[in-house]
Amino acid sequence: MAHSLKIFCCFFFFFLFSTLSIIPLSHQLEQHPLDSLTPNEFIRVQAIVNQSHPSTINDITFQYIGLNEPDKQALISWLQNHRPTPITAPPPRQAFVIARINHQTHELVVDLSYDNIVSDHIHHGFGYPLFTFQEQNRASQLVFNHAPFLAALNKRGLKVEEVICETFALGWFGETKQNGRVVKVMCYYLDGTVNLYMRPIEAITVTVDLEAMKITHFRDRLVVPVPKAAGTDYIESEQKAPFGPELKGITVVQPDGPSFIIDGSRVRWANWDFHLTLDARVGPIVSLASIYDTEKQEFRRVMYRGFVSELFVPYMDLTEEWYYRTFFDAGEYGYGLCAVPLEPLRDCPANAVYMGAFVAAQNGMPIEMPNVFCIFERNAGDVMWRHTETMIPPDLITEVRPDMSLVVRMVSTVGNYDYINDWEFKQIGSIKVTVGLTGLLEVRGSKYTHKDQIDEEVYGTLLAENTLGAYHDHFISYHLDLDVDGESNSFVKSKLETVKVTDQTSPRKSYWKVVSETAKTESDAKIKLGPDSA
Repeated sequence: MAHSLKIFCCFFFFFLFSTLSIIPLSHQLEQHPLDSLTPNEFIRVQAIVNQSHPSTINDITFQYIGLNEPDKQALISWLQNHRPTPITAPPPRQAFVIARINHQTHELVVDLSYDNIVSDHIHHGFGYPLFTFQEQNRASQLVFNHAPFLAALNKRGLKVEEVICETFALGWFGETKQNGRVVKVMCYYLDGTVNLYMRPIEAITVTVDLEAMKITHFRDRLVVPVPKAAGTDYIESEQKAPFGPELKGITVVQPDGPSFIIDGSRVRWANWDFHLTLDARVGPIVSLASIYDTEKQEFRRVMYRGFVSELFVPYMDLTEEWYYRTFFDAGEYGYGLCAVPLEPLRDCPANAVYMGAFVAAQNGMPIEMPNVFCIFERNAGDVMWRHTETMIPPDLITEVRPDMSLVVRMVSTVGNYDYINDWEFKQIGSIKVTVGLTGLLEVRGSKYTHKDQIDEEVYGTLLAENTLGAYHDHFISYHLDLDVDGESNSFVKSKLETVKVTDQTSPRKSYWKVVSETAKTESDAKIKLGPDSA
């Protein structure tokens, strides 16, 4: 049976504006079925959900609102019959909503064509929806009116006005009973630096029930020295000499303007054509990526849909205040919600063009997110292909094709880490996905000032006095629905196998051959990274 190849890829880490005109969505002839919700659609969705639960309107919080992805086959059929003139109607435009209503999680589908709710399902299983920024901020502020917490700060000689707090998900470790929507609150100390993550206030546990929005547990286990502020500030103007050699500037100039065209959410460059949107949970979504075949005079499908499925960040620390730090940066905090405005000439080169997006606030109203994407052509001086032929004397034939690519970039700052997410489209027909991991370390305060003092498991490396760098991982999983020349795709694993020459057919003692295996299930397609040749 024909099927689309869906791959869940996992990456593991140890540790002047362009004048290109962008055609606004409102100026397009029509809305694309995969376009993100517009501000007006967010407002309509909020009104429809509120009207459906009039008696609980004050108890409704919108944890997520996004496009309810249309049926794939319906969309492909519409696309095939759409050009040059539309023959069939586009798939129904719907929104998917996750809302907390009367302390229950509702999963709703809202039909925007008829302004009604077509599905309202109450989730009774494990897990909870995304946190909103509003509820995280409220929870982290509760401690400043909690007398035991203020007493704990006073005991440590800390000034309350220099304290910053944030919330942490509890994690799940096989418990059969759910803990409810509960978070832990951890605090940091500024007083001489903006690098709050280098100055944790350790051994204080504050538990907050998000539904009741109150502190349910407090414990001050012991006093641990707060690491020093000296040398931790990263603000450029605060850096002290000596500095390294100053580099001369490099300017990217395209005198004829960029080679790409942005039409609403559609991007066209060289032989590539794709659709780009932002989702609050997963961040950038690249859809309908196709490449133009100049010989066949048609676009050939490459990828139906691609996005970050999850970012899992487990810390390897078993202490009471750290064991639960096993973060799902997309599922708990929102990879797209945490997208930040990109800094021109810093995050992106001078030839970049910027795109904004909208997400929903806790009350369901739209929030504008400017400059969350930058799109630019990259010429890093690399070579796409070359050859020098010396075997046809007296001629010396040299042909070189410089490498040019198109980059779509988003930066998501989830707490202390900044993820630089690039989708790079190459002229050779490949798509390269990279995630640059930068930002700040989340350290744990410690009584130790020198590594020779350590006589126990501390789950990290002593970086400075009273400062432990906690061991942790970053697992980044991708959802890739590949439609290479259509849906009849298979995933083939090829391994190199050594063959011994046991007869006298060759002086060689061995050679290798390729052994291929077609995966029948997703489990078959698993690849164990290691030294094996593949």
